[in-house]
Amino acid sequence: MIKRGVPQASLDVMMASFAKNTLKQYSSSIKCWWYFCKTNNVDLYNADYTKIIAFLTTKLNEGASYSSLNIHRSALSILLGSNATSNDNINRFFKGVFRLNPPNPKYQSTWDTNVVLNYLSNVYPYDNIALADLTYKTCALLAIASAQRMQTISLIKLQNIKIQNDAIVIKISDFIKTSRPGTYQPLIRLPFILERPSVCPALALRNYIDKTRALRSNHSEGNLFISTRKPHKTVGSQTLAHWVKHVLEKSGVDITLFGAHSTRAASTSAAHSSGVNLEVVRKAAGWSDTSNVFLKYYCREVVHTDKDQFVNALFRNDLDEN
Repeated sequence: MIKRGVPQASLDVMMASFAKNTLKQYSSSIKCWWYFCKTNNVDLYNADYTKIIAFLTTKLNEGASYSSLNIHRSALSILLGSNATSNDNINRFFKGVFRLNPPNPKYQSTWDTNVVLNYLSNVYPYDNIALADLTYKTCALLAIASAQRMQTISLIKLQNIKIQNDAIVIKISDFIKTSRPGTYQPLIRLPFILERPSVCPALALRNYIDKTRALRSNHSEGNLFISTRKPHKTVGSQTLAHWVKHVLEKSGVDITLFGAHSTRAASTSAAHSSGVNLEVVRKAAGWSDTSNVFLKYYCREVVHTDKDQFVNALFRNDLDEN
């Protein structure tokens, strides 16, 4: 950035505009670009579109996907400027890559949420079940009911959880992957499913909070989810993903194909196929009002809904109570 004229005093502010995971991705791309420039005697900070296309073609021939090439392109825009990476010829190159090897969704189909809910209904009542079982269940139900990423769920703070008479409302105060100026932070609403307490996300969450209250210490830093083993420290998104994957496996879902992130696809697909309005699905999963991510893979007829219908469509179906 300094090479492009950014003052040294402003560098920290400019770098703060990037998420940590984005910087990790860009770091790998920039290393590849550095190696390409060194091998081909190209100026690292002053290359024209022909050199950029040559670099992208090299990565394509090495097996890079359309999305990976786009990450390389975004990383290079930091070094070379967006004018260099949005050249008409580069745009044409990406159209060619798309036609030759169009990106496909990770999942051609998704698992049935009823299968997982039927399994979790057996982990009830909560009086005498182990902490680990209650933890896994609460995490999985919250992932399904909220349709949020594991990163978002890992950021839930106890002080941001409001238990009301008819629902539990959770605010996410930390920055997440989709946080940007002009957008709202996620607000998760979990209505109490009184007809089916064995798979009610709000009831499981309330019991989890009660069961872990005495286990919490300064190590937990106010986060909702803590380790199931001493000293019960705060856990990150990878641990939550492991817990959800454990539940999927126990439910009979093929975990060689579906990971924890698949809860977003499974829950939004199930809700939408039950008649939940597209706008509600988008809002629940954190997609923007104009996002086509859901429509591209799960387009169905929609009907009007209320504020609780996303969760109601998932948890108020007639499932077998075991």
